[in-house]
Amino acid sequence: MTRPTPETLANSARRHRPAAAEGVNDPSSDQYPRRLRPGAPVSGEATGPLGEAPARAVAASGQVVAPVQVSGAGSLVKSLEALGVEVAFGIPGGAILPAYDPLYDSSVRHILVRHEQGAGHAATGYAQATGRVGVCIATSGPGATNLVTPIADAYMDSVPMVAITGQVARPAIGTDAFQEADIQGITLPITKHNFLVQTPEEIPQILAEAFHLASTGRPGPVLVDIPKDVLQAQTTFSWPPTLDLPGYRPTLHPHGKQIREAARLMSTARRPVLYVGGGVLKAGATEGLRKLAELTGIPVVTTLMARGAFPDSHPQHLGMPGMHGTVAAVYGLQKADLIVALGARFDDRVTGKLDSFAPGAAIVHADIDPAEIGKNRTADVPIVGDARYVIDELIEAVRATAAGQSGTGIDRTEWWSQLDDLRDRYPLGYDEPTDGTLAPQYVIKRLGEIVGPDAVYVAGVGQHQMWASQFISYEKPYTWLNSGGLGTMGYAVPAAMGAKVGRPDATVWAVDGDGCFQMTNQELATCALEGIPVKIAVINNGNLGMVRQWQTLFYGERYSNTELGTHKHRIPDFVKLAEALGCIGLRCESAADVDRTIEAAMAINDAPVVVDFVVGKDAMVWPMVAAGTSNDEIMFARGVRPAFDDDDL
Repeated sequence: MTRPTPETLANSARRHRPAAAEGVNDPSSDQYPRRLRPGAPVSGEATGPLGEAPARAVAASGQVVAPVQVSGAGSLVKSLEALGVEVAFGIPGGAILPAYDPLYDSSVRHILVRHEQGAGHAATGYAQATGRVGVCIATSGPGATNLVTPIADAYMDSVPMVAITGQVARPAIGTDAFQEADIQGITLPITKHNFLVQTPEEIPQILAEAFHLASTGRPGPVLVDIPKDVLQAQTTFSWPPTLDLPGYRPTLHPHGKQIREAARLMSTARRPVLYVGGGVLKAGATEGLRKLAELTGIPVVTTLMARGAFPDSHPQHLGMPGMHGTVAAVYGLQKADLIVALGARFDDRVTGKLDSFAPGAAIVHADIDPAEIGKNRTADVPIVGDARYVIDELIEAVRATAAGQSGTGIDRTEWWSQLDDLRDRYPLGYDEPTDGTLAPQYVIKRLGEIVGPDAVYVAGVGQHQMWASQFISYEKPYTWLNSGGLGTMGYAVPAAMGAKVGRPDATVWAVDGDGCFQMTNQELATCALEGIPVKIAVINNGNLGMVRQWQTLFYGERYSNTELGTHKHRIPDFVKLAEALGCIGLRCESAADVDRTIEAAMAINDAPVVVDFVVGKDAMVWPMVAAGTSNDEIMFARGVRPAFDDDDL
């Protein structure tokens, strides 16, 4: 089988997105060489998000290894070592088993998970917390297909991950052999690129290319599928290989003309907003973002994927926009005359009904993926480039524009007065349950206040995810991990495990729901045995909470198949389950015990801790923009629509 070229997949794999406007950027051949040697960074490439060695430059450690005779499996493991891989999450099986023999003696730490989905989410959590490429390993057939969900999750959230799968031997491919699945074909739409290795000789090159593709440009998952006979065959390993990616040229530096036009619009707009997405975190551009915001005085909103990119306590921060965003953030975007989108993609959860989104706003859209620009909302000023360079060059252009203008510039006092009024009148809050049960919002708020801003918070998907994004104050980047694009229940526990492995000195709390928790809690056995002391706050409302909320609001309170039995029958008993999995189990059922329980969990650092917070079932997430409706129809609470003056906003 002939490998598809990177150029073919780069143009097709990202959901066949529409191309950006012609002439947006014109990179020179000198700036974007056709061949890149591992260890030789791309000219001008940014460092990784935590300021480490560039994870986004060339995915190689610069090692030189003289030729040595090894098996294909040995070549695979030596390639991982040369690439600087510290840890891989996986489960052995027949087709991948040859790789596990040399892995036994390797410097790469292998963490044996209990389900391949756990391996994939752990790799994602590791990557999100560290900025390095996460690695997961599975066997062929069901092992590989169990990775599909975390691969799709990483794809939607642009997470650098390399998934390595075993495949049946080459002569058996296409014969419906035992545990055969066309994982390359299955994952083609949800990977940035994928490979089916044909010979043992190409393993080092393909691994180096996979890591480079995963970590540069717009990050994403890359799959490497290796037939068993290729792993068993003898070959010669040497390092470094030569990368051959002629069609892959990420544009890093933006076009100067677009930057100058964006700066001009920013200097003249009366109601501008900086709309910040997860791409700012991926680019390590948070310091620049703060400088740009303070230089211009423009309000900032941070999406669900960008929480922590701009401090919550900063006076210019309006909060999170979107379906469950703050009133000020939602209306700030809706009534803006200029939106500067940085590393964001105008997701439907932010825009609401698209044709009614920000009708009076000019759009500056900066993104490293040209296919995102114009996909959902036409950009008046399209900018293709890495967010770090875009922001740095915007700062210089804004300064130059200000220097060339006479007077004091645009007066935005009225704009800020309107936004501040909305912040004052419609702050995030909640009602205490009338039946005396524990409020989940109170639990999460106190968790954030007691644990503090240096911890890493990982959320599952649903009501608890939204409350965790709302009621914990995120002051620092890379302290909030969640499944944003795909919305994967079961993400939190394994992702927290991966984050703790990547940042062992950080306190890692997973905020999970009783529904999500039951999907992947088996990975707590992995945490217990591997010495990974994560902490899990189970927000146990006895139901699939977000689905129940929709049933309350839109289905006449007909609660079809959303009660889980964790309240009525205490099945499972989460404290006993935690103990059975080798963890410490705690339970809290009253507001008076919340602080004491959190502090007890914080005092335990030698074992995983699970806290069963038994909360009321009727709490809802507010504010809310119902799916398919306009952001103008935001509800502050049930039956309460914010009052504002359309003439003023």
